[in-house]
Amino acid sequence: MHKRTKIKIAIFVLVVGMACMFTAVVTDHWAVLSPHVVRFNETCEAAHFGLWRLCKKHIYITEQNYDKEHGCGPISLPGDENCTYFRHFNPGQDAEIFEYKTQKEYNISAAAISIFSLAFMILGSLCLLGSCTGKGKGRDYLLKPAGMFFAFAGICAFISLEVMRQSVKSMIESKDTIWIAYYYAWSFACACSGFVLLFLAGIALLVLSMPQMPRNPWETCMDAEPEQVE
Repeated sequence: MHKRTKIKIAIFVLVVGMACMFTAVVTDHWAVLSPHVVRFNETCEAAHFGLWRLCKKHIYITEQNYDKEHGCGPISLPGDENCTYFRHFNPGQDAEIFEYKTQKEYNISAAAISIFSLAFMILGSLCLLGSCTGKGKGRDYLLKPAGMFFAFAGICAFISLEVMRQSVKSMIESKDTIWIAYYYAWSFACACSGFVLLFLAGIALLVLSMPQMPRNPWETCMDAEPEQVE
C-alpha cells in the first residue's frame, strides 16, 4: 500500500475518533445510576450524568418492565427528568454534585482534562490543514506535530475516562447517596472509542511522517533520502 494511502486512512480514522470524543464530551450518558428497587408499582429515582450535568429521572417500575440488571431502569423508560448543570468554574457557589461535595473534585478534573483533549484535537487539525495546503518539506513536516497532538488528545481522553470511573466508584461506595448500582452508557463508549482511535491513529500518523528507513546497513536515517508524501 502506498504511503499516501496509509496517511489518508489514518486521517479518516482520526476524524472518526474526533467525532466520537466530541460526542462524549457534549453528552451526559457516561454512567447510569440506580437505587435498590424494594417494591413494584412505585417510582424510583435513577440518574445519568456526564462531564457537565447530572440528570435525575423518576421512573415508575412495574413487575412487567422491571429489569434486574438495570434496577431502576433502563434509563430509557418514560418518566419525569430534572437536569442540573455542574458549576465547575463558579467559585463561591455550592452546587449539588452527586449529593455530596467531594464528588465535585472528580468532575472538575475530568472536565478540565477533556478540554485539554479537545484543545489537542484542534491543534492537530490545524497542523493537518496546514499540511494539506502546504507544499514540499513543510507539508511533510506538519504531519509530525499533528500525530503527536492527536496522540496527546487520546492520552487525555484516557485520563478523563479513568477519573470518571473513579468518580462513579466513589459515589457508589458512599453512604451519602441512594444509588447502589451503575452501568456505563453510550457516552462512555464514545469516549473509549475516541481514546483508542485518536491514540493509535496519532501514533500511526507520526510513524508514517518519519524519514524512511536506510536501505543499506552503512546508511543512517540522516543519510537516507527523505520520502515525499504527494
